[in-house]
Amino acid sequence: MLTRADLEAREAATLAPYAALSRDSGGREYPEPESESRTAFQKDRDRVLHTGAFRRLEHKTQVFLNVRGDHYRTRLTHTLEVQQVARSAALRLGLNETLAEAQALAHDLGHPPYGHAGERLLDELVRAHGESSGFDHNVQARRIVTQLEDRYADFPGLNLTRTVLDGLNKHGRQGIGQPTLEAQLVDVADALAYTAHDLEDGLRSGLLEEGELLELGLWGEALARTGLGGMGLDKRARRTLHRDLLGYLIGDLTRASGAAIATSGVSSVAGVRAQPGYLIRHSPEVAALLGETRQFLFARLYRHWRVEVQVAQAEQILTTLFGAYLARPQMLPPAYAARLEAAGEVRTVCDFIAGMTDRYALDMYEELTRPGLSMGWVR
Repeated sequence: MLTRADLEAREAATLAPYAALSRDSGGREYPEPESESRTAFQKDRDRVLHTGAFRRLEHKTQVFLNVRGDHYRTRLTHTLEVQQVARSAALRLGLNETLAEAQALAHDLGHPPYGHAGERLLDELVRAHGESSGFDHNVQARRIVTQLEDRYADFPGLNLTRTVLDGLNKHGRQGIGQPTLEAQLVDVADALAYTAHDLEDGLRSGLLEEGELLELGLWGEALARTGLGGMGLDKRARRTLHRDLLGYLIGDLTRASGAAIATSGVSSVAGVRAQPGYLIRHSPEVAALLGETRQFLFARLYRHWRVEVQVAQAEQILTTLFGAYLARPQMLPPAYAARLEAAGEVRTVCDFIAGMTDRYALDMYEELTRPGLSMGWVR
């Protein structure tokens, strides 16, 4: 039976010198006993996994609305794919895979319903009502784990370690240096995962055609490696290409990052923080291929006219909800109503709507726009 001390000693003995160790987690804002059988990072990972915010990711949009089909990626499946990529690369680089897992699981907790369209609209709505800080899903993720999750009697949020929280801080890093390599890895793994899986989902949906993808260097190289033709791909062939892309991109990421770390000469987390930029990176050649692919996805998939219809629907739903709850904050559930005085009406309404799933937002919209729909309980 291994104790926490045994696990911490194993980390110190087996991880690279520039990896973040759980025994050096920075502690927690609210002191509490650590687990006898789990490291601090394992405890943080488990706390994130059991939140309501994490479960709601199952019904939040990645690209396609959750109600459109059962086989498209959701915000939850995307998060799990980022976790897998980050863990795989962390193991190869000698980094702390448990820290990478914890940060990967938490990185998208702040996403509102309807994906990036929902995020852009909430930002506009909050700013239009006087909140200059706007809305950003990264900031909201930190807000969820430090304030909004209500699971413990002794403190708000999850009381995660400072190292895990630092990995969620993608903005305003002046003066505090670069994130740990584990946090950098999650950031890069996020883009890697969505680039690969959005190509597959785009083909599955029919919004992307196989002929279009032939112009992409990344796709052409995958076809050459797998020996598949570029047209008439069935489901199995698409999955083969997705696996190949993931393996190729993860391999390049670990090789290029390992070389950058070696060239930098860093031998500690402090050395990582003092670097002028990220050490976790792709090779220049693959970075260029990824950049080309992302531009293609923005032009051909994320701005496809059918996706724009979804965006218009989302804007109508969220604008209506935001205006209605701001006009009548007494409609807020008790847990949110209790925060009105401290957080203000605009931010509290934003918190409530950001936590909604796609389906719940649609249900509430229909209740508000269909007279009499919710009147059955009135006596």
